[in-house]
Amino acid sequence: MEKAISSDREIKATRLLNAPRELVWKVFTEPDHIAKWWGPKGFTNTIHQMDVRVGGIWKFIMHGPDGTNYPNESVFLELVKPQRIVFRHSKPDFTATITFEEEGGQTKLTWRMLFDSGAVYEGIKKIAVPGLQENLVKLEAYLKDSIYG
Repeated sequence: MEKAISSDREIKATRLLNAPRELVWKVFTEPDHIAKWWGPKGFTNTIHQMDVRVGGIWKFIMHGPDGTNYPNESVFLELVKPQRIVFRHSKPDFTATITFEEEGGQTKLTWRMLFDSGAVYEGIKKIAVPGLQENLVKLEAYLKDSIYG
């Protein structure tokens, strides 16, 4: 497991997942799966729309452990099955690029979040850096417990 690192406006994390690339792609692109693991520790999700195609909209609400709701909206910019997903998130504004590389039956996942400006990045990094790591922990647990369990 690699720790999430950041630059002046980018957060990046890499993780080797003990699951085949096609399966990891599936849990990223199917609403029934992603709703069960997406987000930091303690968060749950309600997916309202997930149109996984270039130009498709992804709308969901993340429900925080304290009961606060966080509406999210993104547009898919690029989908290369099963290699890469690129989406544009609004509020905060960033572009996420997630790559899936096969490594001996496992998947090397690299997740980059490039914020529009240093100011946007500075305002969110204290939440986003640990949040991305927690998201990857939840993904890893979901792959292990729900898919293989």
